[in-house]
Amino acid sequence: MWEHFHHQADVGIRGIGQTLEEAFTEGAYALSAVMCNPQKVRPRVPIQIRAETADRELLFADWLNQILYEIDTQKMYFSRFEIRLENNSLTGTAWGEPADPDRHESAVDVKAATYLMLKVNCQGDRWIAQCVVDV
Repeated sequence: MWEHFHHQADVGIRGIGQTLEEAFTEGAYALSAVMCNPQKVRPRVPIQIRAETADRELLFADWLNQILYEIDTQKMYFSRFEIRLENNSLTGTAWGEPADPDRHESAVDVKAATYLMLKVNCQGDRWIAQCVVDV
């Protein structure tokens, strides 16, 4: 499950899952849904992503920023994500295809995942990973 949440000038994204990995992948999907309709993006091309930082919150922001880097440099959109977390290290794959603004229903360009409202925690039986993205 993922969702957007209200923020005055930008967009808040939140990934929710049974595991920390699932919350991170759902957060990536929420990021994609800010920029385009990810249901129209075919997961054809895999791109490897690695990130390592001091804590989970920074790791979530870095994960999202690595995805944004690949979107900008590869001119792609993504619709499927898979990660593996070990300590404060993330190894992941994002699957997508070259951007086609007409078919993917391009919406908003995201500049960066910020530290604003950045939070990764376990609430009951679910993990939540969230931040505000700069649009």
